[in-house]
Amino acid sequence: MRWVATVPGAGSRPPASRPRGRGGRYSGPPSYDIPPRWGFPHVVWRWPTAVPGTNSAVLVPSQRLLLIARNAVAVLWALAGLAAVAAGAEIWRYALLVLSRDTALDPAVVGASDVLVLTFALLTFVMTVFAVAVTVWWLLVARTAAAEEAGQRPPRSTGQVLVGVLVPGVNLVLAGPILAELEHAATRRPANRRPRPSRLVLGWWAAWVGNAVLLVLTVVWRAREGVQAQVDAVFLTALTDLTALALAVLTVRVVRRFTRLLAPVEEQWVRPPRVLRVANAPELPRRARPRTAAR
Repeated sequence: MRWVATVPGAGSRPPASRPRGRGGRYSGPPSYDIPPRWGFPHVVWRWPTAVPGTNSAVLVPSQRLLLIARNAVAVLWALAGLAAVAAGAEIWRYALLVLSRDTALDPAVVGASDVLVLTFALLTFVMTVFAVAVTVWWLLVARTAAAEEAGQRPPRSTGQVLVGVLVPGVNLVLAGPILAELEHAATRRPANRRPRPSRLVLGWWAAWVGNAVLLVLTVVWRAREGVQAQVDAVFLTALTDLTALALAVLTVRVVRRFTRLLAPVEEQWVRPPRVLRVANAPELPRRARPRTAAR
């Protein structure tokens, strides 16, 4: 059964279609007195949930993961910038403390250093809270998306994951294995095989532990008395800020890598295919245009 469009009676209405069997005679394509104002919508791509008869407003975990990852990356880059400035401020303060042993310092310079240290220390702390919140949210959604892709249940419950990444002391031991389990599921490895963390996960785990250890040492040294203890605390604070910078950058890499493994590819990363040339292709036969065609 073939459908052939015929010229309608009115000028702007769409042509009617009628089935034609084998015995019909082709009289050419239809023509219009005026340009028709009907047609199909220019729809090239739709998300998998945008299907007629389904609720397209509810996003699947992989699509939610893509949206959350964008916010997480933005917050982590902001945290990295603030940590870098905070580390520079602490290094400047340490240099001033070293210079103050031999010469008197300008009060304006010392005041500017204090303002810079306090301001960016507070901003870094606030941004750290936001970064932890959005990263943990991304982790929970990523675990759900990985479990759906693999057709399995997550190896740990949501409560165990929250305890493993938020409780001090426990998170130093469990944060790395939790991330390794997510990587194991995201890379579609067999469930009966033991997770083996990649270098990226091991580097992130080392930065995580190092930053926590330096933070504890800084707090302990600031509680000690004496000028030398205060100077050492400034140096330890600068190291803590630098490890926070490294941890934020590694977290960005982890979020981007796992998101690309689990979520749909964004349009900006896809290059549309283009035909450059066709080699050794047979010429297609083309029928002659009938003389009875309207145009």
